[in-house]
Amino acid sequence: MTENDESEIKMIVAMVRPDKLGDVKKALAEVGAPSLTVTNVSGRGSQPAKKGQWRGEEYVVDLHQKVKVETVVADIPAEDVVEAIADGAHTGEKGDGKIFVLPVDNAYQVRTGKEGPEAV
Repeated sequence: MTENDESEIKMIVAMVRPDKLGDVKKALAEVGAPSLTVTNVSGRGSQPAKKGQWRGEEYVVDLHQKVKVETVVADIPAEDVVEAIADGAHTGEKGDGKIFVLPVDNAYQVRTGKEGPEAV
């Protein structure tokens, strides 16, 4: 495998609202990137903290529930995947999420033994 082949594999990691997951999955399938991993996470960013009361005590919720979506692509432009996720996750409000694009040095498919872009 050449250096150039390795740089073609990208991992796209997105943090989005849980209620937008269905739209994101649909958008990914439409651009030909149906494989993904989803994890429930919590975190904070620009979305403001929420205050609440429970049994007379005030509390602050500054970690918001999000869904982490990860997908690795080799034959689909990462820009297309980013655009699909952004379109599916967009509400226009603070807390819509973030998308990160990372280079992947290599990939291995356990079942077949394939390596590199063929393993993706």
